[in-house]
Amino acid sequence: MKETNYGTAGLIGGITSLPVAAILYLANQVAVLPFVPFDFFDWLARILPGNLITLTIDAIVGLISLFNLGNTGQTAKIIEQIIAISIFILGGVVFGIAIAWFAKSTRQSTIKSGIIVGLIFVIFTLVFEFLLENQMQSILVIIWLAAVSVTWGILVSSLLSKLRASDNEHSANDVAQKERRDLLVRLAAGSAGVVLGSLGFSRLFGYQERDLGANVPLAQSTSIPTPNQAEAIQPTSQPSPQPSQTEIATTRDNISPTPGTRPELTSNEEFYRIDINARPPAINQEEWQLRVEGLFDTPTDLSLEALMAYPAITQAITLSCISNRVGGDLIGTSNWTGLRLRDLLADLGLKAEANSLVVEATDGFFETVVMEDMLDPRTLLVYGMNGETLPIDHGFPLRIYIPNRYGMKQPKWITRIAAVDNEPEGYWVKRGWSKEAIPHIVSVIDSVATEQPTESGLVPIGGIAWAGDRGISKVEVQIGEEPWTETTLRTPPLSPLTWVQWRYDWDPIPGNHEILVRATDGLGNQQIEEKSGARPDGATGYHQYLVNA
Repeated sequence: MKETNYGTAGLIGGITSLPVAAILYLANQVAVLPFVPFDFFDWLARILPGNLITLTIDAIVGLISLFNLGNTGQTAKIIEQIIAISIFILGGVVFGIAIAWFAKSTRQSTIKSGIIVGLIFVIFTLVFEFLLENQMQSILVIIWLAAVSVTWGILVSSLLSKLRASDNEHSANDVAQKERRDLLVRLAAGSAGVVLGSLGFSRLFGYQERDLGANVPLAQSTSIPTPNQAEAIQPTSQPSPQPSQTEIATTRDNISPTPGTRPELTSNEEFYRIDINARPPAINQEEWQLRVEGLFDTPTDLSLEALMAYPAITQAITLSCISNRVGGDLIGTSNWTGLRLRDLLADLGLKAEANSLVVEATDGFFETVVMEDMLDPRTLLVYGMNGETLPIDHGFPLRIYIPNRYGMKQPKWITRIAAVDNEPEGYWVKRGWSKEAIPHIVSVIDSVATEQPTESGLVPIGGIAWAGDRGISKVEVQIGEEPWTETTLRTPPLSPLTWVQWRYDWDPIPGNHEILVRATDGLGNQQIEEKSGARPDGATGYHQYLVNA
């Protein structure tokens, strides 16, 4: 009896992995069951060395920038998902080869080999799902994954048996090869049909964000502080400096932003997303509670409704990823709504021996909040974004905001906070990133509007500048070898915690020009000129813009 070619077995495993992935996706969308391809990718991201993960992130961001592939956060997630599916297809190839090898080595029937390899696959899957803590408390999940894996094994082994029977029946190689090709073509067509059908059913019957409680208009009326209402957003000690009114600064109402400058508020759809997941966790508000434990007089579990019963604070806040490159788009400004963390800590009786707060998320991410930030009235447990409950992408049902820190210090999808007497290192700190994560001064040229000159023929140049909670006092541009020139700030900013838009009307000389921008914060510190990469403390350097006038 002829032996099945391992190449053919791998090809069958790879082709059938696509409908298997599609069925798993359908179950994920309809019943929130695990989606194995993304879960395996997420597990790999957690166990691989931090340097390798950083190198991969840099490569993806570099690729997006080099080919101008659009929004960095969104495109990076698409690339991650493509990689995850590719790994699963490769796993399917190994799956098919393993069945053929097992049948040959043990002289078991091909069908029995498929069942055994399917069971081995489900055990491996359950292990990393358990390590990810993905709903493994449910027997339904175990039964579902076992059924899919064993069925996949039976399918692959049946196809291999059919090919082997065809090879034995036809002595002529050309006839056997034709039947082999026909079977593979039918298999590919059938797989494509299952994929398209599953995606269609997922769209029709899959959960919507609002079904879980995300993206729902906030029930309570919350006022958004104006730029002059500093009490709600200033700490009780060491207040954040306000942007100084330089001679050239003016009020925002008296100057329009340069066409092409990013808006002062970022929409939920455009706000960057960087996290450790190929897809964000989908959490049902009705099933979620915040576990508060550790050094409290009254540790407890709290529902989102209970957290919303606290006085609501809405702050306009700029948040940036520490991995944002100079001039990058991993930064955004939104109106965030939540309760003051210190109010909750006081109500639950934070003990005197507590030194920090460990904040944990459902995806395994964790970070430490030091005492200074715990007691800062601007630190919020956030449940709202731009007037609605948080989107799933941005941490629904709960995330934290800490002033003057990069996003790596601010977990989303929070499920637990614990007061402890030490300061454990956070997820990214353990992987070699900054422990403090204090934002550097940032200034960006968003637009040189050569096609939209002013009535007097000047070319508007514009962008944003930000320095955490330290404010921006001055933004300057340098064109070619000319001296640095101060720009006009659209002040006051939305709040002391947001970026400020700036504008400069330039009288151009025809030719090619290099434009640089730099900013000075509210404490008088000038932006760092020396170029450095994002790791470990955030990127530095002046943003450069080349233009032909």
